[in-house]
Amino acid sequence: MNNIETFQITEQNINQRLDMYIASLDLDLSRSMAQKMIENGQVLVNDKLAKTSYKTKLNDKIQVIIKEPKDTSIKAQNIPLDIIYEDDDILVINKSKGMVVHPGNGNPDGTLVNAVLNHCKGSLSGIGGEIRPGIVHRLDKDTSGLIIIAKNDKAHINLSKQIQERKVKKIYTALVKGIISEDTATINMPIGRSNIDRKKMAVRKDGKEAVTHIKVIKRYDKYTLIRVKIDTGRTHQIRVHMAEIGHPVVGDEVYSNGKNEFNIHGQMLHSTSLDFVQPTTNKPMHFDAPLPEYFKDVLKKLENN
Repeated sequence: MNNIETFQITEQNINQRLDMYIASLDLDLSRSMAQKMIENGQVLVNDKLAKTSYKTKLNDKIQVIIKEPKDTSIKAQNIPLDIIYEDDDILVINKSKGMVVHPGNGNPDGTLVNAVLNHCKGSLSGIGGEIRPGIVHRLDKDTSGLIIIAKNDKAHINLSKQIQERKVKKIYTALVKGIISEDTATINMPIGRSNIDRKKMAVRKDGKEAVTHIKVIKRYDKYTLIRVKIDTGRTHQIRVHMAEIGHPVVGDEVYSNGKNEFNIHGQMLHSTSLDFVQPTTNKPMHFDAPLPEYFKDVLKKLENN
């Protein structure tokens, strides 16, 4: 059964954008979630569908239809997980390279979601939809490291808001081609879907804001080891930005030719640390994940050259 919440616009709330008004209600919804619900026909103004940009008027009747989460049809699979932390609200997992986060075309199972469903006995937030239960943010298949999973809707909403408000600090470690001469740099280039290849992302003037901060950890003969902090979480952001400035991530088969002397397949990119606030207790949390063995082996080879 769907739950319908009804509200009436008073003097205090007139001339507000509909999405902002919905997000301001005590429904634990972020603005982006409110926009999605409006677009999906889950918000009625005076019994009619409205646009996200609709400006509220005195005595408008607003109905918000909150759908019951679907039972997921994804099967739980007993796949080993490297769990860094777990409580009643969240899981923090050190994802291995090569593991897809959620099922999709070509990856019906064997994903992080299948593994987490087994571990949590099906108890995950339903906000991400049927194929993405618990998924608050993503890591590419060949990007290893830390990822947060929400075990309930309240935690999911809270974490989504933290990400939207740029309160989640994500740090990555990457090995890139070439020598970066600056010790620190900020790349601020908008990213959107490529016009040439729709499976790829690209720097585009009409893309969404994307900000990447880099700091050099060590320079090698033909490579640079960097620490990367992202303010925004665009698809393939670090990989696109590094390729755009002429320093693609080693092993990246999409945004460079992928050829490398280490015979590494897939980008050498690792989600090293995460800082955020626990969604129920508001306690600051910090997690680190060591570099995977293959990454350490490559660095050892570079040290010995």
